[in-house]
Amino acid sequence: MWALLALAGIAGQGAAQAADPGPANLEPANLEPVGRSIAISLADRRLYLTDPDGGTRSFPVAIGRPGVPIPVGDSSIKRKRRDPTWRPTANQRRDNPALPRAVPPGPNNPLGRFALDLGWPAIAIHGTNDPDSVGTRASGGCFRMLPADIETVFAAAEVGMPVRVVRGALGGATPELPASRPAGTVAVAVKTAPPPPLAAPVSAVAIAKPPEPPPAPVADPRCATMTAPLRRMICDVPALAFLDGRARGTQDRFLAGIADPAARAGAAYELIQDERRFHERIAALCWIRSGTEGDPAVAAAAQSCLATALDRRLNDVTERIASLRGGTRIAGQP
Repeated sequence: MWALLALAGIAGQGAAQAADPGPANLEPANLEPVGRSIAISLADRRLYLTDPDGGTRSFPVAIGRPGVPIPVGDSSIKRKRRDPTWRPTANQRRDNPALPRAVPPGPNNPLGRFALDLGWPAIAIHGTNDPDSVGTRASGGCFRMLPADIETVFAAAEVGMPVRVVRGALGGATPELPASRPAGTVAVAVKTAPPPPLAAPVSAVAIAKPPEPPPAPVADPRCATMTAPLRRMICDVPALAFLDGRARGTQDRFLAGIADPAARAGAAYELIQDERRFHERIAALCWIRSGTEGDPAVAAAAQSCLATALDRRLNDVTERIASLRGGTRIAGQP
């Protein structure tokens, strides 16, 4: 991994994020050589765990939000903490006086269930109570991971393990992709209409209003200028464009049915925010390195991941619309 890391530039700088070094939850140090290392790429927003046999696993991480210093360079794991207590720094409490002095372990703890404290002051690799932020620039300088991912890394990590943070991409590492469908396949759920009922006397059949047809797919108007590999793939692969267009069409038809302009604008804003969060999630979960999308194996795995995510998005949009339709701003529509 260090040979791979030598390709990226390194420059140290400070950062600020709360991490409690309280001794109650510390695990004893293992002084034996561990044979593993961790690298974090700010460009990729991923953590790469290299095993003793040279194999590398990668996981999405959240990095410091814009304006927050992020440490870059070499460090190591100084301590491991299970169920850590989060204590906001003095600067954080000054910026937000409503913050408590400490948050105990539990579902509201911003550090999640596991934390790996690094050599930089108040910087850690840890879990989160906000999984949607993983893969984005959202932290106060630390590196957030999904709950299942930090548990995996925590189990493999030992005190003293080297950690390097670089600004550039780490092209030699192989990202871990979702295993919900076999790589190389793009599965798209297609709902077929039920067979027509057997003919019956008109007097014995109640004539019902035909069901409303599903909305026609609506193309993403940004496809003409889209350059990001995953978004470009959604535009160019017909099966993915169909799923994305169905969600977009569902939203458009819903908004068109809202008579009140203020209510329509409010609902549109909520849906736009949901779409932004969705694209942040797929950027983390279906990640591919820019320039590798032409590789058939990489493309097939990414398309499978995107198909799963877009299929779920259609259900999420339907549920979101149902909640908006029940809200007070839209309940008064004709």
